[in-house]
Amino acid sequence: MDAVNQSRVTEFVFLGLTDNWVLEIIFFMGFSVTYVLTLLGNILIVVTIAFTSRLHTPMYFFLSNLSFIDICHSSVTVPKMLEGFLLARKTISFDNCIAQLFFLHLFACAEIFLLTIMAYDRYVAICTPLHYSTVMNMKVCVQLVFALWLGATIHSLVQTFLTIRLPYCGPNIIDSYFCDVPPVIKLACTDTYLTGMLIVSNSGTISLTCFLALVASYSVILVSLRKQSAEGRRKALSTCSAHFMVVAFFFGPCIFIYTRPDTSYSVDKVVSVFYTVVTPLLNPLIYTLRNEEVKNAMKQLRQQQVVFLNSYT
Repeated sequence: MDAVNQSRVTEFVFLGLTDNWVLEIIFFMGFSVTYVLTLLGNILIVVTIAFTSRLHTPMYFFLSNLSFIDICHSSVTVPKMLEGFLLARKTISFDNCIAQLFFLHLFACAEIFLLTIMAYDRYVAICTPLHYSTVMNMKVCVQLVFALWLGATIHSLVQTFLTIRLPYCGPNIIDSYFCDVPPVIKLACTDTYLTGMLIVSNSGTISLTCFLALVASYSVILVSLRKQSAEGRRKALSTCSAHFMVVAFFFGPCIFIYTRPDTSYSVDKVVSVFYTVVTPLLNPLIYTLRNEEVKNAMKQLRQQQVVFLNSYT
């Protein structure tokens, strides 16, 4: 607490993605559309699954949770980034920076754990289908979701504590468009080597370990598909390929950034865009365009809405 009380920095200044005002306008329009599509697409998935009884299965239960997390995850960074495109001086208060950092890691870690759980769900469904309803019953699913939120909260609290315990008394320029642990701790007025190592052991280890677990899970699934029928292989490959596309786009940037916090590259900001802006949009795109069940459920809801509206006209 003493380090926090002695801090003289009251706000941070973002450098943003670019200082070219033409590019800022282009980015503002492009990312605004992306953000709106992210919100609408993920909300549509949540509503579709909630109001379609045949989608009340573990896989779609996890998918609706993933959509909720993506809504929250993108909302932590994108609105502030869009605001920055319209301002000459992009600032954020110290307290708001810490809050953004906390929620960024909360939702990012929750998504990492959820994607790992979803891979386990597919493993059980494909490799041990006869035991699936017993192993992945709704009680277990709720317990897994509770556990992922508990784990994500602990992780985020650790990251936040590691950040606020440092003194910030000098430079306040963040070479990014949002607050994250690696760029923020570089501004501390003390040696941050130990803190950097703790970050690697926390964020880096979680990202890399869960990714390796996912790869192992999908590898076992691919091997087991040799025993499946042609139709079973087609359906399993369609589902797993969609999952792995999301995994690759999300875990790649996380591993790239959080396994080397003391080293920064000019490409870091571009990489960050993938897991803060692009990946939350991939969820509705991949899971709706490649999933016939979800598309049919959306059509049915649309038809029910038309019938309901016509009954009142």
